[in-house]
Amino acid sequence: MSKTIYDVMILGAGASGMMCAAQLNEQSDLSVLVIEGNERAGKKLKISGGGKCNITNVNVTASNYMGDEQLIESVFAQFSKDDLLTWLANRGLKPVIRKEQYYFCPKSSDEIISILASASQKSHYHYNHTIKSLTKVNIDGKAYFSVTTSKGTHRAKKLVIATGAKSYASVGATDIGVTLAEQLDHSSKPFMPALAGLTLQPQAFWMKELSGISFPAEITVEGKVLSEDILLTHRGLSGPVVLSTSLYWSKGEVEINFLPYTSIKEVMHNNRKLLSTALSLPKRFTQALLEVLQIKDKPCASYKAEELNTLEKAFHHYKLSPAGTYGFAQAEVCKGGVKTDTINSWTLESNIVENLYFAGEVLDVTGELGGYNFQWAFSSAVVVANNMVQK
Repeated sequence: MSKTIYDVMILGAGASGMMCAAQLNEQSDLSVLVIEGNERAGKKLKISGGGKCNITNVNVTASNYMGDEQLIESVFAQFSKDDLLTWLANRGLKPVIRKEQYYFCPKSSDEIISILASASQKSHYHYNHTIKSLTKVNIDGKAYFSVTTSKGTHRAKKLVIATGAKSYASVGATDIGVTLAEQLDHSSKPFMPALAGLTLQPQAFWMKELSGISFPAEITVEGKVLSEDILLTHRGLSGPVVLSTSLYWSKGEVEINFLPYTSIKEVMHNNRKLLSTALSLPKRFTQALLEVLQIKDKPCASYKAEELNTLEKAFHHYKLSPAGTYGFAQAEVCKGGVKTDTINSWTLESNIVENLYFAGEVLDVTGELGGYNFQWAFSSAVVVANNMVQK
């Protein structure tokens, strides 16, 4: 057992854990210990975004997240997307924008990992420590957190659980954070895969035959309208718009608009081209959907009114009931986690256990695809660190 009692112990050296340590180091002289199960920090940051890390998004609002809207707004009011970009720029990193909305590292995710590591270098990092248990102990009338790992026991006055969720098991992700929270009387929602592809029921298997086809689409799910590219795969549906759809979908129907920027009736009006040629969709896709509808591919102007109505419904309002998701192995994040009704929405401190804080994906807050979850990780970490310093 280590005799050192740290001011702050952070569980997890991912985006939120490293940022929290960095903020504490830059703003205070508090002694900080970071416990990490992997052999190095930032493993999920390293592989995300094709190795270039989608850090944040041009537009970040609470409406891009599933979770307590008041809590999310409170966190972003204290550390916004612009605050994050300024913090990074002051340390030499100016992310580049892709598709007019996604901020990425210019060269590789190593750039942001290096900044976080440098900013938090006063912290003590302990790697390859598998967390076993968490308790509160009383020493000379003072309460401390005691964390037992595979390599010993460590104590601290304040504790931050920033262990993430169980997606990306390949980089050591587990649900240990929820387990620890429950040991201290917090309740949680079970983790479920999010930002994952959707599998299909038999009536939609025709799309699996078109694996590799991608095009812009719009999906309506639980009252939300999401727009981005859809990708047809041998397993079902993927692509950015589908991954975000999986965040909000749990069961039942979604509605797909395969031509979100075009009115099929306007395209067909007095048009002598074959329908499969006239539409701004991959020809194979249009032909396959026509076959499902049992409607012949013919010159646009030759379709009857009844056929036109069927086509409009199929291309603009296609109803689909997914069978499920691709699962945790393919999910970029998880929805669920420690419930926020017992968390202070301004400080992210527990209302049940004093000096216990939560940051990042371990909380029941999950964003859409596009840098939203890293933004949440960074912002929530800053809020936690700021409160500890002020307190």
